[in-house]
Amino acid sequence: MRSDVDTWPTGRLLSVAARMVEARFDHYLAGLDLTHAGLIALHHLADGELSQRQLAKLCRVTDQTMSRTIERLGRTGHVVRELDPDDRRRTIVGITGLGATALAAARTAERESERLLGSVEDYDHFRHQLISLIAIADGR
Repeated sequence: MRSDVDTWPTGRLLSVAARMVEARFDHYLAGLDLTHAGLIALHHLADGELSQRQLAKLCRVTDQTMSRTIERLGRTGHVVRELDPDDRRRTIVGITGLGATALAAARTAERESERLLGSVEDYDHFRHQLISLIAIADGR
């Protein structure tokens, strides 16, 4: 496989690299009893409680998808849910100590583990390039 990789179009390189890194990271997250979707939710909850609808919007998923993600995070002890005392139709979600610990471990592993990201020489520069690429592709 390695012999022809040098000739691949950049889009294919990005796509294959993303799938491979995500598969490695998903395996790592399973050891923390997390999914990639759960990690994204914890990331947004790190700054404080949010309603389920706010969280879904930030994660760019439907309310129904977020409901399933929160249900799983609740079962694993990463989040707590409660009804909003001001509006009993709303669910408020907060990160637990276990959730914060798992989020910190995942962030550290992503940055420092060569097994997860591969051999990126300048992690911060690499992230900046990816963010720029996404912003341009998104029309920003």
